[in-house]
Amino acid sequence: MDNVAFPATLVDVRGTTLAVATGPPELAGQVPLAWRTMRLTVIGCAGSFPGPDSPASSYLVEADGFRMLLDLGNGALGVLQRHIGLFDIDAICLSHLHGDHCLDMASYWVARTYAPDGPKPMIPVYGPAGTSERRAGAQGRSIAREMSPAFAFETLTPGASRIGPFEITVDHMNHPVETFAFRLEQGGRALAYSADTGESAALVRLARGADLLLCEASFAAVALSPPGWPSSPGRPGSPGRPGPLAGPPHSPNPPDLHLTGRQAGQHAARAAVGELVLTHLVAWNDRASTLAEAASAFGGPVSLAASGRIFDLDGPGNVFHTTS
Repeated sequence: MDNVAFPATLVDVRGTTLAVATGPPELAGQVPLAWRTMRLTVIGCAGSFPGPDSPASSYLVEADGFRMLLDLGNGALGVLQRHIGLFDIDAICLSHLHGDHCLDMASYWVARTYAPDGPKPMIPVYGPAGTSERRAGAQGRSIAREMSPAFAFETLTPGASRIGPFEITVDHMNHPVETFAFRLEQGGRALAYSADTGESAALVRLARGADLLLCEASFAAVALSPPGWPSSPGRPGSPGRPGPLAGPPHSPNPPDLHLTGRQAGQHAARAAVGELVLTHLVAWNDRASTLAEAASAFGGPVSLAASGRIFDLDGPGNVFHTTS
Protein backbone atom coordinates (compact mmCIF):
# COMPACT_ATOMS: atom_id res chain seq x y z
CA MET A 1 0.00 0.00 0.00
CA ASP A 2 1.38 3.39 -0.92
CA ASN A 3 1.88 5.86 1.90
CA VAL A 4 -0.73 8.34 0.67
CA ALA A 5 -3.94 9.20 2.40
CA PHE A 6 -7.26 10.93 2.85
CA PRO A 7 -6.96 14.58 3.93
CA ALA A 8 -6.01 14.61 7.59
CA THR A 9 -4.35 16.92 10.05
CA LEU A 10 -1.33 15.93 12.11
CA VAL A 11 -1.25 17.60 15.52
CA ASP A 12 1.00 17.26 18.51
CA VAL A 13 -0.22 16.62 22.04
CA ARG A 14 -0.60 20.36 22.67
CA GLY A 15 -2.93 20.77 19.67
CA THR A 16 -0.44 22.51 17.37
CA THR A 17 -0.99 21.75 13.68
CA LEU A 18 2.10 20.12 12.17
CA ALA A 19 1.17 19.02 8.66
CA VAL A 20 -1.64 18.26 6.27
CA ALA A 21 -1.61 15.23 3.99
CA THR A 22 -3.81 14.46 1.02
CA GLY A 23 -4.54 11.37 -1.04
CA PRO A 24 -7.29 8.96 -2.13
CA PRO A 25 -10.46 8.84 -0.01
CA GLU A 26 -10.67 5.06 0.30
CA LEU A 27 -8.36 5.11 3.34
CA ALA A 28 -10.04 7.81 5.38
CA GLY A 29 -8.15 9.17 8.35
CA GLN A 30 -4.66 8.19 7.23
CA VAL A 31 -1.55 10.34 6.84
CA PRO A 32 1.82 9.29 5.39
CA LEU A 33 3.90 7.13 7.70
CA ALA A 34 7.47 8.36 7.86
CA TRP A 35 10.08 5.60 7.67
CA ARG A 36 11.40 6.51 11.12
CA THR A 37 8.00 6.44 12.83
CA MET A 38 6.29 3.75 14.88
CA ARG A 39 2.54 4.11 14.33
CA LEU A 40 -0.24 2.82 16.56
CA THR A 41 -3.75 2.70 15.10
CA VAL A 42 -6.62 1.83 17.44
CA ILE A 43 -8.85 -0.62 15.60
CA GLY A 44 -11.01 -1.58 18.57
CA CYS A 45 -10.94 -0.46 22.21
CA ALA A 46 -14.27 -1.65 23.65
CA GLY A 47 -13.98 -3.69 26.81
CA SER A 48 -15.46 -7.20 27.12
CA PHE A 49 -17.75 -6.87 24.09
CA PRO A 50 -18.08 -4.55 21.06
CA GLY A 51 -19.62 -1.20 21.89
CA PRO A 52 -21.79 1.07 19.74
CA ASP A 53 -18.75 2.96 18.47
CA SER A 54 -15.94 0.41 18.56
CA PRO A 55 -15.09 -3.26 18.11
CA ALA A 56 -13.43 -5.15 20.91
CA SER A 57 -9.68 -4.98 21.46
CA SER A 58 -7.37 -4.73 18.47
CA TYR A 59 -4.41 -2.46 17.73
CA LEU A 60 -2.34 -2.10 14.57
CA VAL A 61 1.34 -1.28 15.03
CA GLU A 62 3.50 -0.36 12.04
CA ALA A 63 7.19 0.38 11.50
CA ASP A 64 9.58 0.02 8.56
CA GLY A 65 6.80 -1.35 6.36
CA PHE A 66 5.96 -4.14 8.83
CA ARG A 67 2.39 -4.40 10.12
CA MET A 68 1.50 -6.28 13.27
CA LEU A 69 -1.75 -6.69 15.17
CA LEU A 70 -1.96 -6.73 18.94
CA ASP A 71 -5.15 -8.74 19.55
CA LEU A 72 -8.04 -9.32 17.17
CA GLY A 73 -11.24 -9.20 19.18
CA ASN A 74 -14.79 -9.58 17.93
CA GLY A 75 -15.77 -6.99 15.34
CA ALA A 76 -12.22 -5.84 14.66
CA LEU A 77 -11.59 -7.49 11.30
CA GLY A 78 -14.15 -5.33 9.51
CA VAL A 79 -12.82 -2.04 10.91
CA LEU A 80 -9.23 -3.10 10.20
CA GLN A 81 -10.02 -2.93 6.48
CA ARG A 82 -10.69 0.81 6.77
CA HIS A 83 -6.99 1.27 7.47
CA ILE A 84 -5.07 -1.41 5.52
CA GLY A 85 -5.73 -4.19 3.06
CA LEU A 86 -7.18 -7.44 4.35
CA PHE A 87 -3.98 -9.37 3.66
CA ASP A 88 -1.42 -6.70 4.61
CA ILE A 89 -0.79 -8.12 8.10
CA ASP A 90 2.68 -9.60 8.69
CA ALA A 91 2.21 -10.97 12.23
CA ILE A 92 -0.36 -11.17 15.04
CA CYS A 93 0.21 -11.16 18.79
CA LEU A 94 -2.61 -12.27 21.08
CA SER A 95 -2.42 -11.15 24.69
CA HIS A 96 -4.82 -13.83 25.95
CA LEU A 97 -7.64 -16.10 24.86
CA HIS A 98 -10.73 -14.29 26.08
CA GLY A 99 -13.08 -13.80 23.15
CA ASP A 100 -12.94 -10.01 23.12
CA HIS A 101 -9.23 -10.28 22.30
CA CYS A 102 -9.12 -13.18 19.83
CA LEU A 103 -12.50 -14.19 18.36
CA ASP A 104 -12.00 -12.52 14.97
CA MET A 105 -9.08 -14.87 14.38
CA ALA A 106 -11.74 -17.34 13.20
CA SER A 107 -12.99 -14.88 10.60
CA TYR A 108 -9.47 -14.00 9.52
CA TRP A 109 -8.70 -17.70 9.04
CA VAL A 110 -11.66 -17.91 6.64
CA ALA A 111 -10.48 -14.84 4.72
CA ARG A 112 -6.91 -16.10 4.33
CA THR A 113 -7.95 -19.68 3.52
CA TYR A 114 -10.72 -18.96 0.98
CA ALA A 115 -9.33 -15.88 -0.78
CA PRO A 116 -10.48 -15.78 -4.44
CA ASP A 117 -6.94 -16.18 -5.76
CA GLY A 118 -6.12 -19.03 -3.40
CA PRO A 119 -4.97 -19.40 0.21
CA LYS A 120 -2.69 -16.66 1.43
CA PRO A 121 0.79 -17.41 2.77
CA MET A 122 1.07 -18.50 6.37
CA ILE A 123 1.78 -15.72 8.86
CA PRO A 124 3.04 -16.07 12.45
CA VAL A 125 0.65 -15.80 15.39
CA TYR A 126 2.14 -15.40 18.87
CA GLY A 127 -0.07 -16.22 21.81
CA PRO A 128 -0.46 -18.11 25.10
CA ALA A 129 -0.30 -21.88 25.22
CA GLY A 130 -3.43 -23.33 23.61
CA THR A 131 -3.90 -20.56 21.04
CA SER A 132 -4.00 -22.97 18.08
CA GLU A 133 -6.59 -25.19 19.75
CA ARG A 134 -8.74 -22.20 20.69
CA ARG A 135 -8.72 -20.92 17.12
CA ALA A 136 -9.56 -24.34 15.71
CA GLY A 137 -12.35 -24.81 18.23
CA ALA A 138 -13.93 -21.49 17.31
CA GLN A 139 -13.89 -22.32 13.60
CA GLY A 140 -14.70 -26.03 13.72
CA ARG A 141 -12.01 -28.64 14.14
CA SER A 142 -13.06 -30.80 11.17
CA ILE A 143 -12.78 -27.85 8.78
CA ALA A 144 -9.47 -26.75 10.28
CA ARG A 145 -7.98 -30.23 9.76
CA GLU A 146 -9.00 -30.35 6.10
CA MET A 147 -7.49 -27.05 4.99
CA SER A 148 -3.88 -25.94 4.85
CA PRO A 149 -3.16 -23.71 7.85
CA ALA A 150 -3.24 -19.95 7.52
CA PHE A 151 -1.24 -19.36 10.68
CA ALA A 152 2.02 -20.58 12.20
CA PHE A 153 1.48 -20.54 15.95
CA GLU A 154 4.24 -19.63 18.39
CA THR A 155 3.79 -19.87 22.17
CA LEU A 156 4.64 -16.75 24.15
CA THR A 157 6.78 -16.94 27.26
CA PRO A 158 7.99 -14.06 29.44
CA GLY A 159 11.11 -12.40 28.09
CA ALA A 160 12.45 -10.58 25.07
CA SER A 161 12.44 -11.51 21.38
CA ARG A 162 12.31 -9.88 17.96
CA ILE A 163 9.33 -9.79 15.60
CA GLY A 164 9.96 -7.93 12.36
CA PRO A 165 11.56 -4.57 13.24
CA PHE A 166 10.33 -4.67 16.83
CA GLU A 167 12.21 -5.67 19.95
CA ILE A 168 9.39 -7.16 22.01
CA THR A 169 9.31 -7.90 25.72
CA VAL A 170 6.34 -9.70 27.27
CA ASP A 171 5.39 -10.54 30.83
CA HIS A 172 2.47 -12.13 32.65
CA MET A 173 -0.34 -9.88 33.85
CA ASN A 174 -2.77 -10.25 36.74
CA HIS A 175 -5.84 -11.78 35.04
CA PRO A 176 -7.80 -15.04 35.48
CA VAL A 177 -6.30 -16.66 32.36
CA GLU A 178 -2.71 -16.54 31.13
CA THR A 179 -2.32 -13.00 29.85
CA PHE A 180 0.66 -11.11 28.45
CA ALA A 181 1.42 -7.41 28.30
CA PHE A 182 3.76 -6.17 25.57
CA ARG A 183 6.55 -3.65 25.24
CA LEU A 184 7.50 -2.83 21.65
CA GLU A 185 10.73 -0.95 20.94
CA GLN A 186 11.99 0.27 17.60
CA GLY A 187 14.34 3.08 16.61
CA GLY A 188 14.54 4.55 20.09
CA ARG A 189 10.78 4.54 20.64
CA ALA A 190 8.80 2.39 23.05
CA LEU A 191 5.12 1.46 23.20
CA ALA A 192 3.66 -0.54 26.10
CA TYR A 193 0.30 -2.35 26.04
CA SER A 194 -1.20 -3.65 29.28
CA ALA A 195 -3.72 -6.09 27.79
CA ASP A 196 -6.15 -7.04 30.59
CA THR A 197 -4.87 -6.92 34.14
CA GLY A 198 -5.54 -6.07 37.73
CA GLU A 199 -2.92 -4.15 39.66
CA SER A 200 0.48 -5.37 38.52
CA ALA A 201 4.07 -4.56 39.45
CA ALA A 202 5.10 -6.39 36.27
CA LEU A 203 3.20 -3.83 34.19
CA VAL A 204 5.11 -0.98 35.85
CA ARG A 205 8.42 -2.70 35.09
CA LEU A 206 7.44 -3.46 31.50
CA ALA A 207 6.21 0.07 30.77
CA ARG A 208 9.11 1.88 32.48
CA GLY A 209 9.96 5.02 30.49
CA ALA A 210 7.79 4.09 27.48
CA ASP A 211 6.76 6.93 25.19
CA LEU A 212 3.16 5.73 25.33
CA LEU A 213 1.31 3.32 27.60
CA LEU A 214 -1.90 1.86 26.19
CA CYS A 215 -3.55 0.76 29.41
CA GLU A 216 -6.83 -0.87 30.20
CA ALA A 217 -9.33 0.97 32.41
CA SER A 218 -12.31 -1.35 32.51
CA PHE A 219 -13.63 -0.75 35.99
CA ALA A 220 -15.47 2.27 37.34
CA ALA A 221 -14.39 3.56 40.74
CA VAL A 222 -17.83 2.48 42.01
CA ALA A 223 -19.05 -0.64 40.26
CA LEU A 224 -22.11 0.00 38.11
CA SER A 225 -24.95 -2.21 37.02
CA PRO A 226 -25.33 -2.48 33.24
CA PRO A 227 -28.13 -0.44 31.63
CA GLY A 228 -31.43 -2.27 32.04
CA TRP A 229 -30.05 -4.51 34.80
CA PRO A 230 -33.03 -5.10 37.11
CA SER A 231 -32.86 -4.48 40.82
CA SER A 232 -33.91 -7.74 42.41
CA PRO A 233 -32.56 -10.37 44.81
CA GLY A 234 -29.25 -11.53 43.43
CA ARG A 235 -29.18 -8.55 41.03
CA PRO A 236 -28.50 -5.49 43.19
CA GLY A 237 -28.53 -1.98 41.82
CA SER A 238 -30.71 -0.33 39.23
CA PRO A 239 -30.01 1.00 35.72
CA GLY A 240 -27.43 3.76 35.84
CA ARG A 241 -27.13 3.62 39.64
CA PRO A 242 -24.20 2.35 41.71
CA GLY A 243 -24.39 -1.33 42.35
CA PRO A 244 -22.07 -4.27 41.64
CA LEU A 245 -22.67 -6.98 39.09
CA ALA A 246 -22.73 -9.47 41.96
CA GLY A 247 -22.54 -9.36 45.72
CA PRO A 248 -23.79 -6.88 48.31
CA PRO A 249 -24.50 -3.25 47.37
CA HIS A 250 -21.41 -1.07 46.91
CA SER A 251 -19.00 -3.97 47.05
CA PRO A 252 -15.57 -3.17 45.58
CA ASN A 253 -14.53 -4.27 42.14
CA PRO A 254 -13.21 -7.84 42.07
CA PRO A 255 -9.45 -8.02 42.58
CA ASP A 256 -6.96 -9.35 40.05
CA LEU A 257 -9.16 -8.74 37.04
CA HIS A 258 -9.13 -5.16 35.67
CA LEU A 259 -8.04 -1.60 36.51
CA THR A 260 -9.99 1.56 37.21
CA GLY A 261 -9.01 4.82 35.55
CA ARG A 262 -7.26 5.92 38.73
CA GLN A 263 -5.29 2.68 38.94
CA ALA A 264 -4.27 3.01 35.30
CA GLY A 265 -3.01 6.51 36.06
CA GLN A 266 -1.11 5.25 39.09
CA HIS A 267 0.62 2.58 37.01
CA ALA A 268 1.54 5.18 34.37
CA ALA A 269 2.96 7.49 37.04
CA ARG A 270 5.02 4.73 38.66
CA ALA A 271 6.38 3.74 35.26
CA ALA A 272 7.18 7.38 34.35
CA VAL A 273 5.72 6.98 30.87
CA GLY A 274 5.46 9.87 28.46
CA GLU A 275 1.74 9.55 27.71
CA LEU A 276 -1.19 7.43 28.87
CA VAL A 277 -4.02 6.26 26.61
CA LEU A 278 -6.93 4.48 28.31
CA THR A 279 -8.49 1.53 26.53
CA HIS A 280 -10.71 -1.55 27.06
CA LEU A 281 -13.52 0.89 27.81
CA VAL A 282 -16.73 -0.87 28.86
CA ALA A 283 -19.85 0.59 27.25
CA TRP A 284 -21.86 1.24 30.40
CA ASN A 285 -19.11 3.14 32.25
CA ASP A 286 -18.92 6.93 32.21
CA ARG A 287 -15.85 7.71 30.11
CA ALA A 288 -15.46 11.26 31.37
CA SER A 289 -15.21 9.93 34.91
CA THR A 290 -12.67 7.30 33.85
CA LEU A 291 -10.55 9.99 32.20
CA ALA A 292 -10.80 12.30 35.22
CA GLU A 293 -9.76 9.48 37.55
CA ALA A 294 -6.67 8.75 35.47
CA ALA A 295 -5.73 12.42 35.17
CA SER A 296 -5.90 12.80 38.95
CA ALA A 297 -3.20 10.14 39.34
CA PHE A 298 -0.98 10.83 36.31
CA GLY A 299 0.52 14.24 35.58
CA GLY A 300 1.35 13.66 31.92
CA PRO A 301 -0.90 13.69 28.83
CA VAL A 302 -3.82 11.30 29.19
CA SER A 303 -6.65 10.55 26.78
CA LEU A 304 -9.21 7.92 25.82
CA ALA A 305 -8.64 5.44 23.03
CA ALA A 306 -11.17 5.51 20.21
CA SER A 307 -11.54 3.37 17.13
CA GLY A 308 -9.63 5.12 14.35
CA ARG A 309 -7.29 7.16 16.56
CA ILE A 310 -3.69 7.13 15.35
CA PHE A 311 -0.54 7.82 17.36
CA ASP A 312 2.82 8.36 15.69
CA LEU A 313 5.83 7.81 17.94
CA ASP A 314 8.39 9.97 16.15
CA GLY A 315 11.47 9.78 18.34
CA PRO A 316 11.88 9.53 22.11
CA GLY A 317 9.34 11.66 23.91
CA ASN A 318 7.50 12.73 20.76
CA VAL A 319 4.01 11.34 20.28
CA PHE A 320 1.93 12.93 17.53
CA HIS A 321 -1.79 12.33 17.07
CA THR A 322 -3.57 12.23 13.75
CA THR A 323 -7.24 13.15 13.49
CA SER A 324 -9.60 12.88 10.55
